[in-house]
Amino acid sequence: MNAAYEIRFKPLFREPGLCFPCDERGQVELDALSERARENYLYARAVVGVEFAYPQVCRANPAGC
Repeated sequence: MNAAYEIRFKPLFREPGLCFPCDERGQVELDALSERARENYLYARAVVGVEFAYPQVCRANPAGC
């Protein structure tokens, strides 16, 4: 996977947000994530609009999220 992009979930009420490597369309390769990262990604997707804002696809930050 090209990690030049990441999908970012910004929190609505608490810090910090979550981000995951993805392609330019926001597709995350679930098999490439650790078990904990996969659980966090699926959780963030499930609570968009409740705990997290709609995710944004951005160029990856070399320093991380």
